[in-house]
Amino acid sequence: MNYEQTLDYLYHAAPLFQNIGAGAYKEGLANTFDLDEHFGHPHSQYHIIHVAGTNGKGSVSSTLAAVLQSAGYKVGLYTSPHLVGFRERIRVNGEMIPEERVVSFVEQERSFFEPLHPSFFELTTALAFLYFAEQQVDVAVVEVGLGGRMDCTNIVRPDLSVITNISFDHQQFLGSTLAAIAAEKAGIIKPGVPVVVGETNGHSEVREVFQHIFETVNASADSPSAVLRYADEEPLHTEVMSPLIEAETPVEAVPFELRGAYQWANVRTILCALSELMTQQFYARIDAAAVVEGFAHVMELTGLRGRWQQLRKSPLMVCDAGHNEAGIQSVVSQLLEQRCKSLHVVIGMVGDKDYSAAARAFVRLAASRAAQSMNTHFYLTQPSCQRALPAGTLASAFAEAASGQEALAAVAASSVQLYKVCTFLSVSDAVHAALAAAAPEDMIFVGGSCYVVADLLSEFE
Repeated sequence: MNYEQTLDYLYHAAPLFQNIGAGAYKEGLANTFDLDEHFGHPHSQYHIIHVAGTNGKGSVSSTLAAVLQSAGYKVGLYTSPHLVGFRERIRVNGEMIPEERVVSFVEQERSFFEPLHPSFFELTTALAFLYFAEQQVDVAVVEVGLGGRMDCTNIVRPDLSVITNISFDHQQFLGSTLAAIAAEKAGIIKPGVPVVVGETNGHSEVREVFQHIFETVNASADSPSAVLRYADEEPLHTEVMSPLIEAETPVEAVPFELRGAYQWANVRTILCALSELMTQQFYARIDAAAVVEGFAHVMELTGLRGRWQQLRKSPLMVCDAGHNEAGIQSVVSQLLEQRCKSLHVVIGMVGDKDYSAAARAFVRLAASRAAQSMNTHFYLTQPSCQRALPAGTLASAFAEAASGQEALAAVAASSVQLYKVCTFLSVSDAVHAALAAAAPEDMIFVGGSCYVVADLLSEFE
C-alpha cells in the first residue's frame, strides 16, 4: 500500500471519530492494553506529561512541548484531531511522523490488530507511543483524546498530569453535569503524580471532585507524596514561578504567539505546570530563556494551527477552532473587542454540538454591534465531514435566536440591520463570498468547528 491507500484503510477499517462521531467511540481499555503489550510498553521508555481538559488542551500541550524543545529536550507531541493531514497528530521536535512509518506500521502489524477491531484512536495512540520510543525522545507531551478515565492514552504514568478546565462537551460520553465531566477528566490522576488544574471557573462542585479524587488516589500509606495545584488560585509571581521569567520582565509582557484573548488562562496553566516540572531533577534545563523562546515560537516549533490564527491583513482574516459552548463564548467575547465597521463571520458546525447555543451567542454579538452602528454579516456553511451540520439547519437556529426578545429589542434600538445571513454548501464558497464582500478595513472570522478551520487551511493557508 502507498500512503493514501494506508490512510483510506485506517479510516475505514477503524472508523474515525471526526467523521462519524459516536459510532467510532469504543468503551474500555482492553484493546489498548493488548496493543501496548504487543509493542513492549513503549511509553515506559521516556518521560511523559499528560494533558486533559475540555478546552485548551492543544494550546497547553503544544506550548509545553515548545518550551521543552527550546530547553534542549527531544520532545514527542501527540495531539488530536488533525486539521489538514493525519501526520499532524504525531510529531518529534515539531517534525511530523514520516509517511513511510505510517505505511510500514499498518503493513507489519495489521495481522495482529485486525482481530481486535480497534478504533482509529486506539491504533493511532499505539503508533504514537511506538514511534516516540523508536525516535528515543526524552519526553512526550500526550494530549487526551476524549475524557480521561477511559481514554486510551490513560495507560501512561506521567511526571505531571494537567487538566486545563471543565465545561460542557461530549456529554453523551462524559455525563450531563460539570461534576460528572470533571470526574471523567480527573481519571488521569495517578498515585504520587503531581496535578495542575488550570481553571475551575468558580464551580465549587468541580473543585470538590478534583480534590476528592486526588485524595482518594493518594490515600494509600505507601503512595509517594504528590501535590494538587490550581493555577487560577495561585499568584503568577510566586517564589516557585519567579525563575521562569527574568525579574525585570512581567509575566504579562512575555510575547505569546497564540493571540486569542482566551489564551491568558492557558498561560497561567502552562506557567504553573512548568514551575511544577522544575521541581523535578529531569527538567532542570528549563529556564527563563526557554520559556520566552517557546512562548514566542510555539506554532513554528510544534506546527500548532487554528488558534486565533491570522491568515491575512487586508481585510484581516482570522480563524479559530473553538467549537463547544465555552469555546464559542470565548470567540464571541474576543470578536466584541474588534472595532471594524463590518464583521464577516463564516460559521459551520457539526451536528453533535449545541448549535442553538452557538447561534444565540452570535446573534447577541450582532445585536451588540448593531447597537454601536456596526454591521455583522454571517456566512453559514458546513464542513466537509460526515458529521457536518447542514447549513440550512444552522440558519434555522439563527432565525430562532433572532426572534428572541433580546434580539428584537436590539433591532428596535439600532440604526443598522441586526445582521445579514447567507448559506453556502462549502467552506470555500463561504470564505470566497466573504472576501468578495469585505472592504480592506473589515474583518473576516472563520470558525465554529475545527473541521471548518481544516477546510479553510487546506485551501487558503
